This record gives sequence, structure tokens and C-alpha cells, in this order.
Amino acid sequence: MNILTPPEAIPDTRHVCYHCGEDCRDEVLHSDAHDFCCEGCMTVYGLLKDSDLCQYYAIEGAQGISPDSSFYKGKYDHLDLPEVYGSMIEFTDGRLTTVYWYLPKMHCSSCIWLLEHLYRLNPAVRSSVVNFPEKKVRITFNATALRLSELAALLTGIGYEPYLSMDDLSGKKANKWNRTRLYKIGIAGFAFGNIMMLSFPEYFHLGQNTSDQNLRTLFGALNLALSLPVLFYCAADFYKSAWSALKGRYLNIDAPIALALSCVFLISLYQLATQTGPGYLDSFAGAVFFMLVGRYFQDKTYAGVSFDRDYKSYFPIAISILDNGQETRKPITDLQKGDRMLVRNEELIPADAVLQSPVAMIDYSFVSGESQPIERRKGDTIYAGGKQKGTAIELEVLRETSQSYLTQLWNDEAFTHEKDDANKSLAARINRYFSLTVLGIAAVTFLIWFFVFKNPETAFLAFTTTLLVACPCALLLSSTFTNGNLLSVFSRNRFYPKNAHSIERLAQINAVVFDKTGTITLPDDAEINFTGAPSTREELVMTKSLVGQSSHPLSRLLAKHLADVPASRRVLSGFSEISGKGMMAQWGLRTVKAGSASWVGANAAENPEQQSSRVYVAIDDIVKGYFTIRSKYRPELPETLATLRKAGIRTYLLSGDRPTDLDVLNPLFGQNALLLFNQKPEQKLDFVRDLQQKGSHVLMVGDGLNDAGALRQSDVGLAVSDDINNFSPSCDAIVEGSQLSLLPGYISLARSGQRIIRQSFAISLIYNILGLSFAVTGHLSPVIAAILMPVSSITIVAFTTLASNAAAKRYLKN
Repeated sequence: MNILTPPEAIPDTRHVCYHCGEDCRDEVLHSDAHDFCCEGCMTVYGLLKDSDLCQYYAIEGAQGISPDSSFYKGKYDHLDLPEVYGSMIEFTDGRLTTVYWYLPKMHCSSCIWLLEHLYRLNPAVRSSVVNFPEKKVRITFNATALRLSELAALLTGIGYEPYLSMDDLSGKKANKWNRTRLYKIGIAGFAFGNIMMLSFPEYFHLGQNTSDQNLRTLFGALNLALSLPVLFYCAADFYKSAWSALKGRYLNIDAPIALALSCVFLISLYQLATQTGPGYLDSFAGAVFFMLVGRYFQDKTYAGVSFDRDYKSYFPIAISILDNGQETRKPITDLQKGDRMLVRNEELIPADAVLQSPVAMIDYSFVSGESQPIERRKGDTIYAGGKQKGTAIELEVLRETSQSYLTQLWNDEAFTHEKDDANKSLAARINRYFSLTVLGIAAVTFLIWFFVFKNPETAFLAFTTTLLVACPCALLLSSTFTNGNLLSVFSRNRFYPKNAHSIERLAQINAVVFDKTGTITLPDDAEINFTGAPSTREELVMTKSLVGQSSHPLSRLLAKHLADVPASRRVLSGFSEISGKGMMAQWGLRTVKAGSASWVGANAAENPEQQSSRVYVAIDDIVKGYFTIRSKYRPELPETLATLRKAGIRTYLLSGDRPTDLDVLNPLFGQNALLLFNQKPEQKLDFVRDLQQKGSHVLMVGDGLNDAGALRQSDVGLAVSDDINNFSPSCDAIVEGSQLSLLPGYISLARSGQRIIRQSFAISLIYNILGLSFAVTGHLSPVIAAILMPVSSITIVAFTTLASNAAAKRYLKN
């Protein structure tokens, strides 16, 4: 066997593109004393130069983006249709119009600079403001001078094609971060600080004369005024939550909190009205402030990562339609049976249709997981979700998008039930007993002092301080700050849980189901070897030039493998490609072929069950050999699987692909492991459901739309993405592909988080016992009770932060 490597005789003619910074692998284009890798980069440079924006290249780290080569005139004409236009825009007054678009290729400060100078490229753009964390830009433009389609084409022309999906057409918008919680925290903190400042004379028993009494009354009235917005606005969520729980006939963690806050406020109001004391409004405002801060950390999620997506997020807004030979653009929601679609290379087929062209190569990996494109002939049914590979094809719509095969997956009951049940969380389970116990102790204390000792004031005081000192705030904070800190730790290690509930479910996992293609394999890499006669320099260049003309996945992998071999499209002529067979072209007087064995005339039996793909090469009808292309697995996969099994977690493989690489996979997963191939999306979902019915807590690890049902059905659905800003299926967490090796550590860290919550609750219990021993006797003032509460809270916050960080260092060591 000979490994195909470029001969040393090939000179190093490396050139770097002035615009995008990439190596010029093929012919080098020159303009204005600069080198460019393609026409697109040279065009963008010319556009920037004409607009006097070449200072863009002076920005440190500037790296331009080569525009999409698949762009064609009229691609965005559908944006000007009234029904589409109205869904795209945020605001218009008939002239000035605003859009807010997602630009996934935005990646650095130079992108921000260029996008915020769009007005220099077209004066109809009035302003453009970038939201870099979310990779979005808000553009205001003069709609009378610039059409929406022209704006999209302008962005695409400089390399920032907007991501426009069917979701935009249906009016589905991403939820924006609710700032109300921040306003409440600010108001509560302001009130807490000022009430404490006005209460300092009371703390130190200062001033006993008449004038001081007048100031005391004034300060008390000011404290009451400051506490009213805290009660009616800042603390409203606690009361609403407690009332909802009571209507559902159960006690949640907010019920004793709401009762304690009410008691503190009422006793303060009573003391101020009767002038028997200063009240405890500082304790009231402080308690609300600290609890709101804790909940802020729990509720805050990742603004730039989306977890809830269905097929509409992937489908384009419009498709090309042929009507009497004329091409127009039509929203896919308006597609009807009988419409004739024109689908170009790499475009997604949005509806079930019948192929009208002679032949097509359809990539179903997006739906089925099968990594190899499938050849289809005229008259075959092509299902929605397939992607065309090669020249444009014509299809006749068989069913509307809403009735296609792909949408059936979203009709499964797995997509209707909610996993996140607050009543099943660890804090909620503990609180079922804790809240009843606290309320019981407070009630007994009140009854004893009121009826036995005939002391109503002490009874009310003891009841209030019991609720305050034993308030489940510490329990709330232990869960909130532990999970909040874990969310931060996970995100720093490029694992993005949807919320705290996802972490708690991750801790219970005892079975992991892996998808294959794109999940445990590297998406854009493969192990490639060449078997045959050694190749000359000219033959290498011929092969590289030929495969570089094709969009077939195997051709792209070969072109990448031969990256150091120069190619020239200029010397190739008579290029032709037969889908499913191969391609050929003329190199001067010589003929070069690449493809299947039968295409090049090789005497080799083609076995569909063989462990790897082969691409044969022939020069002048003489077979030179063949490339062997095998999937390349993530390098840390063996250690990851071994660690999971060692932890007692069962592992499975579900793949929509053919049963290839069994010689590699069987040792990795273990001889007794269950490896299933040729699995349809509904079969994956049913497999996960069957595991759950047998008592397993399942983590599903996948990457494609074909995994969406299983991801949704599983206890935790983990989407693998080599770019977290790319769209991934609906899931509970997203992990970068390079970090998948840390999966055992992520599970261990989640389990450690549950232990930390229990330990922190034990610490708070010690405070509660000490405080209760004084509170039930009526000798604990609300001020001391209020001091004990933040001391307990600070202790809990410090412990959970230190403990979770220590656990992260222990389990996530690289």
C-alpha cells in the first residue's frame, strides 16, 4: 500500500489571500498589488476600496470572509413580497425601516467595524448596530431607496449572509431577556440600603428627647414609603408563585417565604402605627433583595445559544419555482401540490416531491443520518429534508410542507410533554417536608404563647421570628447558587445546559445513547489512504484539479486531503459528471477519470457492506489505484466510552448510516454493547422510550435533525456542534464537539452539584436549629433574626461557590 503524498519536487508556491487570510490553494488572482484566493474575495476588496473602507484591513486580527459562491441574482427577491416583508421587519413608518438579522459568520471585532459602516457601502443605510454576543445586527434603512432584497444581497456580497428561516415567516421570534428582574433587584437594593441608613439611630438606641422622637416618626414614615414598592412590586413574584401553588393544593418553596415576608411587614406596620417600636422593614427589604439576586442567577440563560428548534428553523423562507419556463421565488408556506421547484446545489428540499430531472444525488444525512448521498432517478419520490448535491434539479411538489414526511416526527407526543417540572427538583422535594415543618413549629409556638402564656405580642413576635430564622431562603439559595455557579462552570468548559433542571436530570443519567455520523465522527475529516502505483507530480495535479470541480462529499474530502497539491482549473476541459458514478475531464490531450470501479474500468467487485468508501482514479484509461476513505472518529472517544462504562453507565449506538467500521466500533463500545444501524428517526425515538420504560435515565447524544425526536424524548438531550452558533435540534444542552471527551466529567460534576446542595442544606439546618431554639422562647428579636438570615445566606453562597469550583477542577481536568 502506498500513502499518497505530494512529491518533494513540487515547489512551495504558497500565497495568502489579502482579504480572508486563507492560503490560495488553486490559481492566485492579483489585483492592486495583492493576492486573492477567489473572485469573491477580490470583489469584496474592490467594494471596500471604492467605498474608502480599506482601513478595515488595518484592524488588528482582521480576517475577512469570502462571500458565498452559491449566491445568484434574485435569491432574495421573495423578501419584497408583502407577506414576507411584513414578517421580516421590526418597524417601519413607510420610509425608515428596521430589521434585526442573525449573521452566523460574524466572528471578530473587524466584523463589527465593517457591519457598523454599512452606510458607507450604501447611503440608504442610515444606521447598523451590532449585538455581537448574539451575532445579530439591527439595520435601519430608507425603504424607498433600498429594497429588503437588496439589503440582504449587500450583506451576502461582503460575506455576511443573513440566516433567514421559516421561523421568521411564521412570526416565531426568540424570547428576549426579561429585564424586569433586574429592575426589581435595583429597587429592592435601593430601598434596603436607604432603610438601613435611616434605621441607624434605632440600632444604637440614639435620641430620646422630643425632637428626636419627631425625627424617629419621620424616619419611620420614610421607611414605610420605601418598603411599599418592595412589597407590591419587587416581592410580587413570591406571592404569585405561592398563590398558584395553593390553588394547585400543594406547598412550594415560596409559600413560607411569602408568609414570613407578610408577617414581618405587618408587625412593622403595627409597631409604627402604635409607636411601640421601629419595625423590621430593613429586614423585610433585605430578605427580598437577597432572594431576588439568587433567583437572577438561576433564571439567567445563554442569550446566544438556542435550545428550542424544530424543522421550521432549518427550512429556508422561499424556494425557486418554474412557471412556464420563468423562474420566480415563492414562500415555502405557499407551496401547493403540482408546483415545480428548482433546487440548486446544497439547497434543502422543503416538501415531499417527485423528481423531474433525469438523475439526482440526495444527501439525507440531515434527516436519516446516512452519510453517503443516494442516487435518485426521474419519477422517484424525494422527501423533505434531503439536500441536493450537484447541478440544479427540478421537482414537482407532491405534498405541502406542513404535510411532508419530515413534519410527522414533530407530531410525536415526545414534542408535547415538558421535561422541566419544578416540583421534581431536589429543592422542591426537600421543601415538601421543610415548609410543613417550619409552618408547624411556628404555629405551635404562636398557640402556646397566645393561649398558654396569654401573651399575644410575644406570640406574634415568636411566630414571625420563627418564620424568619427558619425561612427556606437558605434552601432556595443553596440550590440557586449551586446550580447558577455550575451553569457558569459548564459554559466555561463549552458545555451549555439549558437551565438548572437540565443539570439535575444529568446527575441521574445511567444510560448514554450515541448517534454516529457527525457526533462521534469528525464532520469534515476522514482517514484517506491511496492504494496503487506511485503518482507523478502531473498526475497529482490532474487528480486534484478534477475532484476540485465536484461538490460530492467524497470529492471535497479528497480535495482537502490534497491541500498541498496545486490545482489549475484553466487546463481542464470537457468536464462531465454522472451522479452516482464519477467524473471525467481532459487535461490537454490526456483523459483523467475519478469515481466508482465500474466508471474507471477497474476489475473490482463493489460491496455495499464494505468498511470504507473507495474512489478510483484512471489516467488515459489506465487505472492508477484507488483512495480508501474511512470515517475519522474523535480521538478521545475510546477513553470517553471506557470512563462511562467504569462509572456504571451503559452505552449504546444508534446510527442512520450503513453498518460500517464495525471492526473499530465493537472494541470501543464493548463486545456486549448494542450497536444499531440503518435507524430511522422514529426508531431512534422508540429505542429511547423503551429504555426509559425499563427504568433507565437516558442521555441522548446527537447532532442532526434525525436525532431531534430522540433528543426530545430522552431525559437529557445533548446536541453536539462544532460551532455552537450553528443551528442544532431542540435539546437540553449543547456541547462543542471538541469537548465531547469531557462527557463523563460533566455527568460527575452534575452529581457532585446535587451532593453540594444537600451539604449546604445541612449547614443551613444548623443555623435554623440554633435560631429556632431562641425564637420559640420569644427572646429573639426580628433584627437578630434578620441578621442571622444573611449570615446564613453568605455562608451558603461561599460554600456552594468554593465547593462547585473545586468539583469542577477535580472532574474536568483536561
